[in-house]
Amino acid sequence: MIIVTGGAGFIGSALVAELNAQNQNDILIVDRLESDEKWKNLRKLRFADYVEADDFYDMLAAGDIDWPVQAILHMGACSDTWETDCSYLVRNNYECTKVLANWAVEEGIRFIYASSAATYGNGELGFTDDEDTIEDLKPLNMYGYSKQLFDLWAKRTGVLENIVGLKYFNVFGPNEYHKGSMRSFIIKAYEQIRDTDQVKLFKSYHPDYADGEQRRDFVYIKDAVDMTLFFLANPDVNGLYNVGTGNARTWVDLANAVFAAMDKKPKIEFIDMPDHLREKYQYFTQADMQKLSHADYKLDPTSLEDAITDYVQNYLQKDEFLGA
Repeated sequence: MIIVTGGAGFIGSALVAELNAQNQNDILIVDRLESDEKWKNLRKLRFADYVEADDFYDMLAAGDIDWPVQAILHMGACSDTWETDCSYLVRNNYECTKVLANWAVEEGIRFIYASSAATYGNGELGFTDDEDTIEDLKPLNMYGYSKQLFDLWAKRTGVLENIVGLKYFNVFGPNEYHKGSMRSFIIKAYEQIRDTDQVKLFKSYHPDYADGEQRRDFVYIKDAVDMTLFFLANPDVNGLYNVGTGNARTWVDLANAVFAAMDKKPKIEFIDMPDHLREKYQYFTQADMQKLSHADYKLDPTSLEDAITDYVQNYLQKDEFLGA
């Protein structure tokens, strides 16, 4: 059995969809469905059982896990970069991950967890997934720091030598519909263009970047899933790894690709960035993908234009989800 925590969420449900495509249905999904719409991500998936996260951790504490577990894909976390309850983030993103990692290592279970590119902060130290330098990183928000806390703990205790942490960059694609303000800008741009025939982008407040020329490493969910499952198939590869494309693209590139996918003429308006975002805004991110390539992964990410076309035309316009 494979346990996927956060299995009803964006990346988690996409992983389950691909595992299903590979004829793997012996999957336990662990999540907190609560009151949002992510339950819809489950409807096209095949899995053995679903357990609420609090119940699962209670079972784990009581020693009541009796499934023959092959691997844990730990995607469950609060991914809200504007969450201000630091104690909640520590409990949910740090403490729970420690519990699962310790159990997995003790039981000889493959453990792959979601770290984040948010750990890199403003990028002044680069975006290289080198465990030797993670102590120097300065995340810009508590979400990023909660991920950093676990990366540091895993390195300090030696656990990182036996598990995999994945630093996901700007992942977008189907099954992110429930994420509210944390959805990718691709879906927000699609909705703006659909409703108003134009899109709004933030002005730049950095002298090195013109309006709309801020750059991010945007990675399609299908590529992120492929990279993640590479580690499931290669249990001897451990440590921290970036999940991105290695190619930074501008917000204008992104907007133009959405317009093209919708067969509409580009019309972009630049608006003021809210004050509370300006000090925490990343003007540039670009994953260094050499480490993953050196692990014999063939890096061939979908281009931004092709990925957005697939997302818009085969999912957003059809109200579709990933799955069989």
